[in-house]
Amino acid sequence: QVQLVESGGGLVQAGGSLRLSCAASGRTFSGYAMGWFRQSPGKEREFVAAMYWRGVITYYADYADSVKGRFTISRDNAKNTVYLQMNSLKPEDTAVYYCASASTVQAMKLNAPYWGHGTQVTVSS
Repeated sequence: QVQLVESGGGLVQAGGSLRLSCAASGRTFSGYAMGWFRQSPGKEREFVAAMYWRGVITYYADYADSVKGRFTISRDNAKNTVYLQMNSLKPEDTAVYYCASASTVQAMKLNAPYWGHGTQVTVSS
C-alpha cells in the first residue's frame, strides 16, 4: 500500500525559507512521478512542482510559474523521499501543501491516485 507522509511545514516570515519532505513507502518511486500541490482557503488545489526520474537520472521537472526560481524539487532515492525547497517565500504561498504520486507527471496533474495528508505552510508579512 502506497503511503505519502509530508513534514516540514510551519510559520515563516516573508522572504524566509522552508523545506518540505515527503516520505514515500509501499514501493520504490523510481520510474514514477512525484510532486507537490497546494490549496489555500477558498481556492482550488493547484499544482506546484513535480519530477519524474528513473534511477539516478531526472528525466523531467516542472514548476508552476508562480514558484519558478524560488522553489526546487529534489529527491533522495536512498530515503525514498522527495523534497520541496521553498525560498523567498511570500504571503501568497500560504497554503496546505500536499505530496502526490502517479505514473507520469501528466497523470499526476490530471488525477493523482496517491496523496499525502498535507502540511500547513504559513507565511507572515
